[in-house]
Amino acid sequence: MAGYDSGSIVGAHYLDGDHAASEGAIAAGCNFVAGYPITPSTEVVERLAWRFPITGGTFIQMEDEIASSIAIQGAVWGGAKAMTVSSGPGISLMMEHIGLAAMTEVPCVFVNVQRGGPSTGLPTLPAQADMMQARWGSHGDYEVIALAPSSPQECFDLLIHAFNLSEQYRVPVLFMMDESIGHMTERVVIPPSKQIKLVPRRFTKLGPGEYLPYRAGDDLVPEMTQAGVGHKVHITGLTHDEQGYPVMNADCQHQLVTRLVDKIRNNVDKIAFYHEDEIEGADVVVVTYGITSRVSMRAIRAARQEGLKVGHLRLVVVWPFIEEYIRSLAGKVKALVVPEINLGQMVLEVERCARGQCEVVLVSHAGGTVHNPQVIYDAIMEAGR
Repeated sequence: MAGYDSGSIVGAHYLDGDHAASEGAIAAGCNFVAGYPITPSTEVVERLAWRFPITGGTFIQMEDEIASSIAIQGAVWGGAKAMTVSSGPGISLMMEHIGLAAMTEVPCVFVNVQRGGPSTGLPTLPAQADMMQARWGSHGDYEVIALAPSSPQECFDLLIHAFNLSEQYRVPVLFMMDESIGHMTERVVIPPSKQIKLVPRRFTKLGPGEYLPYRAGDDLVPEMTQAGVGHKVHITGLTHDEQGYPVMNADCQHQLVTRLVDKIRNNVDKIAFYHEDEIEGADVVVVTYGITSRVSMRAIRAARQEGLKVGHLRLVVVWPFIEEYIRSLAGKVKALVVPEINLGQMVLEVERCARGQCEVVLVSHAGGTVHNPQVIYDAIMEAGR
């Protein structure tokens, strides 16, 4: 935390989400960022390039997103806390390395400031269409953690939490901002470092000859080491044993991949969290995340003024998904209304988990702007009849 203390800007500030995320990374102890400019995420690394000389961090502009997403993993094995920052087209290029980070259990953060797609799409306008890519974009069976902030303050607070989760579970964490949140400017309070809880890296205390880099304890998360401190470490994306050496058989594949998945799935109740508002006794619950959470509030308030019992469930951690909670909630309400700035992504998870117990209503928007609250209001009122 010395870097944060030496360059801290404690107090209240007027920051946009991109800049707040930069400060969150610094507060989390991030000291290495690699990236390549892409709208609407460039402001994150621009601020870090300005701030890191003060806090002791290193920013490097790589030749492309592929180089950026592997550079941060090398930095982590060298002892750094690292992240990369991009948007849709760049994140698509990074997907192979997200899978590599999952396979080699590298704690790191990928910030995605979402914009309209596919392809080059709408570089300067909002969307929420990368949500399924965040979960399923790389090949094979694996689990990641993904968070969706809904304010500049949360861009600061939750990015610290993203780093903590990455360290606790040795997993890549995706930070799913959207253009509206990234470029929204609001009051952001940055606390003193002593008020910020950080999860330290779990460095092994075992000596050379005793330590196995992929031997996990009861929590299924192995301890780490740092390259160059005496341990022999072999890092590969191939299916590997506890020593890290490739083993090409079904038994090793089952043992390794099952552990990679279970270390997240077994801890969903600890990892995933959400915010509730007037859920108890509601006839309709609006399920939101990111900027759509803000836009939906006007529609929810208007529906309540009409006498309809409307609850609001805001997903903060979107992956892993809160399956059991949605399943329980679906048995108590008439409908779940899901507004998204895409043509239907997280609504598929809501629908799957509801299992036909209630109506699930998608309020879609192809991107380029946020919803008109009237459209969400109409969907709520129709579902509540």
